[in-house]
Order: sequence, then structure tokens, then C-alpha cells
Amino acid sequence: MKYFLYLIFFVSFYSQVNAQNSKTDSLKLLLEKAPKDTNRVKLLLEIGRQYYFVKPDTSIHYTKMALQLSRSLQYTKGVISSLSLAGEAARLLGDYPTSLKMQLEALELNKKIKNSFGEASNLCFTGVTYNELKEYRQGLNYLLSANFILQNFPVNDLGVFVLTNIGIAYTYLKNADSALYYLRMGYDNLKHISHPQLESYIPISIGNVYAGLRNKDSALFYYHKALQNSRSSNETINLSRVQQKLAELYESAQQYDSSMFYARRAFEDGNRTNQKIFIMESSSLLVKLFRKANRLDSAFYYEGIAAGTKESLFGPEKFKQLQLLMLEEQQQQQRTEQEQEKFRNKIKYIALLSVLGISLLIAFILLRNNRQKQKTNMLLQEQKNKIEHTLDELKLTQKQLIQSEKMASLGELTAGIAHEIQNPLNFVNNFSEVNDELLKELKEQAEKGNLEEVKAIAKDIAFNSEKINHHGKRADAIVKGMLQHSRSSSGVKEPTDINALCDEYLRLAYHGLRAKDKSFNATTKTDFDNIIGKINVVPQDIGRVILNLINNAFYTVDEKKKSMPPSPKGEEGAASFNYEPVVTVTTKRLGPPSGDGGKIEIRVADNGNGIPPKVVDKIFQPFFTTKPTGQGTGLGLSLSYDIVKAHGGEIKVETKENEGTAFIIQLPMS
Repeated sequence: MKYFLYLIFFVSFYSQVNAQNSKTDSLKLLLEKAPKDTNRVKLLLEIGRQYYFVKPDTSIHYTKMALQLSRSLQYTKGVISSLSLAGEAARLLGDYPTSLKMQLEALELNKKIKNSFGEASNLCFTGVTYNELKEYRQGLNYLLSANFILQNFPVNDLGVFVLTNIGIAYTYLKNADSALYYLRMGYDNLKHISHPQLESYIPISIGNVYAGLRNKDSALFYYHKALQNSRSSNETINLSRVQQKLAELYESAQQYDSSMFYARRAFEDGNRTNQKIFIMESSSLLVKLFRKANRLDSAFYYEGIAAGTKESLFGPEKFKQLQLLMLEEQQQQQRTEQEQEKFRNKIKYIALLSVLGISLLIAFILLRNNRQKQKTNMLLQEQKNKIEHTLDELKLTQKQLIQSEKMASLGELTAGIAHEIQNPLNFVNNFSEVNDELLKELKEQAEKGNLEEVKAIAKDIAFNSEKINHHGKRADAIVKGMLQHSRSSSGVKEPTDINALCDEYLRLAYHGLRAKDKSFNATTKTDFDNIIGKINVVPQDIGRVILNLINNAFYTVDEKKKSMPPSPKGEEGAASFNYEPVVTVTTKRLGPPSGDGGKIEIRVADNGNGIPPKVVDKIFQPFFTTKPTGQGTGLGLSLSYDIVKAHGGEIKVETKENEGTAFIIQLPMS
């Protein structure tokens, strides 16, 4: 059955060839009578196009004749068309240096006559040539430039071909997602055009992506789709390509019989269309397959063909030509960039002269009005001096207010610090008294010569000394914290344990309020995220922010408690009047659990009366306060807002009237 299908294919192929020969014969008859003018050029190019997909070498022969005649006639469009067609035919034959040289020459001519579509065509085929030379990055640069130009044109064959080859470049650059994106875009656009070659070329390229992803079933689906199209449409240019890909896929799956079958077909079709790249690939694969089958004569035969074809494609002479061509291309690009730079400099020079002329005109006008403006300037200077004096006074007042706010917060801390410092001092005094008694006992035991007791007592004394030292340092740390809070901020960020900072200010604020008002009581809750670690902040500044928010929260819950009616005693349902003030401080890391980046969140929440909606937008304004006169400056939240913003963070408020308020600080980790 398989051989029967091939018989049908070959019959249809030769039918197509005969039809094509009939058309080319008619064109050749017209050519014999055509004078040496532009019409003869067009006839030569049309014959070249007829042979392009079937006999690229014959196509080159006629196209070069067209090129020679176009040059003699100074027929620029004919030169461009001849160079483009001959360059593509040379690529199909594997003559990459000639192909690149012709495409780049045509590209420069299209740029000169401002033919953007022709420019896109040359960019496209130059990129395709670089793809076949496995210079995919270079190829992608040309192809993406072509695609950018073609965005201004309706869907056409060239645009689909460009999208396909961008996908091919991404395939070999191991970027399967981008490859499939462009290939599928090209595949979708096939419904707008009729092009048998592209209808095979694109499925082959999609199959290559899936083959690279080791998805054999999907690769086979697209390869067979392309093969079926090539056979049904008598499309020959991709026939060798798709059968070579099938052979490679079956060889990788160790299905050697199928691989050899398709490799032979690829070799035969490559020879038929004289596509050297596929002759080389198929013969190289056949060498490998015949060696596995231990058919060394056949292996040696195809090895000779593969070596000879590779030499003709990539031999030293071709390699040298490619190097020279690429060097020439780089030099051409440099010359183009230099010309562009000269043009830009010329524009700058003209712009500079224009600016100079305008400047002279303005200077003349200013000079004429100078006397009048001198009087105005004197008046403005006087006003400026007054404003600067007023501004200096305002700045001094602002500094005094800020220092007043700091000292107010320090005063609120004093009682709490005293309570905190009393605890370690009590420990120091108690352990000191115990040590005095132990020393007396030590002396008595030493006089008695009781060494075991002496050692035990000495050990107790050492232990007590450690405790004295520990609590002394604790008291020292509390004092340092107080001094740090009271002094002016250095503005220097340093690694700071945010959890410890929040915990310290929560305790100090609570004890400070308890010292001022013995009736004050509130439940404090904490929930600290231990993965935060230390972050770079100015500790004095962030400490003031946290202290201010905690003090506000305590004030709010205390006010709510005082405003609640007393709980009835002994009556059923009395619990409904109970209110327990609660202030909660939590920290949380936002973003990745480790490494750089992300933010930390500090949340101070209370279950007080909340903030009325009509004043929520004003709470961060300077001097705005909801406290009674004399109980607040209105600078606390304003200063807090400025400090958080200076750290690159933000401070927000969430509130619900009669239910509570939460202030949220977000700071960057780095």
C-alpha cells in the first residue's frame, strides 16, 4: 500500500513537472523574440521563478541573466528583484555566501528607494540564511526587524514566512514557548492566504518544537500533516525536509526500518530538487543507520556523499567567503551608523543655531526692558527677604514643636521606664544581700577547714554574681533605650530587631500609663513573625512611630472604658455591659519567606470607639487631633507619617466606628 501511494505521488509529480515545462517553454519562446529592455528582464525573472522550487540552479542561471541586463539598463527594480530571487535560489542550493551577499545588496537598494516591503523581504531571507548557518541570534535580529515592518501591511505570504522563521529561531534557542507562539500565529494566518509550501513548512516547524520537547506523538502528527499536504499539492520543496525529520524522529525512537525508509526518500527528493543541505543531512543519517545494520558498503557510499556535500557547503573556501562577507556586513553597518551619527549631529547643529538665534532675540527684549525689571526685582528682593525671615521663624517653631512632641513621648515613657528599671535593681539588691550572707558563711567554713562547703558556697556566690551582672546589664539597656529615644535621630539606618522594638515599647507604654493612672488596665496581645529577622531602619525614628501608635491605642480603649455604663451587679444579663480593653501588636513578613525583597508589616490594633468617617482623611494632617485641648499637640501621627515615608514605606488606617481601629505600617526589607 505504501509503495502504491508513492507511485501515485510520482505520477502526479511528473504531471506537474510536465505542466510546468509547458509554461516555461512558452516563456522561453517569448524570450527569444523579446528585445533587450525591461520586459525581457521580467520574462527572465518569471522563468527563474518557475524553476525556483524545482531546479534552483536553473533558476539562478536565468535570474543572473536578468541581473546583468538590469544593471546595463540601470533598471533598479529589476536589479533588486534579480538579487532577491537569485539569493533565495542560492540559499536553497546551500551557497550561503552568495545568498547573503545578494540579499544584503538588495536590502541597501530597497532602503535607498524607500521600498519598505522589499526591505522586509530582504531582512527576512537574510535572517533565514543565518538560521540555516545556525547563527540563530543574528537571524532573529533580521527576522524581528522584518516582522516590525510588516505590521503595517495586511496578512501576506511574506509575513507568515517571517513568523514561521522567528519560531524556528526560538526553537533552536531552546525557547519552546516563544517558538510555539510565533508558529501558531503563522499557522492561524494561513487561512488568509493560499501557499502550499507554507502549509507544509509550518507544520514541520511545529513538529520540530515537539520533537525537541520529546513529545513524539505530537511531532509525528504535525510531520505527517506536512507530508500529506506536500504529496496532495505536489509541493516538492519541503518533501525532503519533512521526510528527513521523520527519519530522525524514528531513529531516536530506535525504529530503524522506518527511519531508513524516510531517510532514503529524503535523500532522493533532496537530489531531485538539488537541495544540498538535505542531501547532506539524509546521507549522514543513512551512514549511521547502515552502520547499525552492519551494511558497511552502503555506509561507505553515503559517507562519501555526506563528506563531499558538507565540503561544498561548509568547506574552507565557503567558510572564508562567509567570514569576509560578515566582516563586510559589519563594516557596512558601521558606515551606516556613522552616516546616521553625522545626520544627527547636523540636526543638532541646526537646532543649536536656532536656539542661539532665539536666545539673542530674547536677550534683546530683556535688555530693552531691563530698567523696568530692576525696580520690580528690588521689590521682589524685599518681599523675598521677608518671606525667608518668616520661613526661618516657621522652621524654628516647627523644630520646637517636634522636640516638644519628642519630650512629650519621653515623659509618657518615664514612669514605665522607672517601673522596668526597678525590677532588675530589686534583683541586684536581693542577690547582693544574699552574697553578703554567703561570704560570712564562707569565712566561717574556711576557718573550720570545711573545703567541700567552701566550694559549694563559692559556687553559689559565683552564680549570684552572674545574676547581678545580668540584671545590671538589663537596667543599663533600659537606660540606653531611654537615652536613645530622647536624643536627636542620627538618620543612619542600622540592622534592627523589629519584634524586640515593638515588644519593648509596648511594655514601656503600658507601665507608663499604669504609673500615671492606677485605674488604667488593658489586655495586651502580641503575634510576632519570627522569620522577619533584622531590617535596616533608624531605630529612634521607627521607635517613636510605634510608641505613638501604641499610646494612641491605649488612650482610645481607656476612653471607651470610661464612657461605658457600670456593669449592674447581681442582675441577669449584666455581662452584656462588660468591656475588656485590648491592644494588639503584630508583625508579619510580606513576600518571599527568605532572601532579599518583600516588606514587613507592623499592625497596632485596638477595640476602641474607632475613628468617625468624616475625620479619617484628616488624621495625618499636622496639628489635627481628636483629644481634648491640652492633651495632644496633633503632631504625633503627622510625624509618624513623615518618618515612615522617609523609610520608603507607607502607613495606613483601617477603622470601624464603635468596633476599633488598626494602624498598619509597611516597610521595605532592604
